[in-house]
Amino acid sequence: VQLQASGGGLVQAGGSLRLSCAASGRSFSSMGWFRQAPGKEREFVALIRRSGVTTSYADSVKGRFTISRDNAKNMVYLQMNSLKPEDTAVYFCAAKIDMYASKYDYWGQGTQVTVSS
Repeated sequence: VQLQASGGGLVQAGGSLRLSCAASGRSFSSMGWFRQAPGKEREFVALIRRSGVTTSYADSVKGRFTISRDNAKNMVYLQMNSLKPEDTAVYFCAAKIDMYASKYDYWGQGTQVTVSS
């Protein structure tokens, strides 16, 4: 099983980026995005259930970020709009086999997002 995140980069404040995460090896009930800024703990960003209908977001990104998934391709995406310097972090995708589990089973390697002011 492998999760491969991509799409990070350098963008000016107010800009947009789209992150992608390719999952291989099996399908997952829930997939999510987390981020970790320098000197800070990793934090939850967004979650999407298998149906693609049920989603959840951190308050800090609501209205700006949109999570989506393509089950046929085993992909999950994070569309990030109106980016702010405080969104700068390494972004990780993660996946759960059991959507009721408290912990994620698999993690990707992370992709750097840098937002300049």
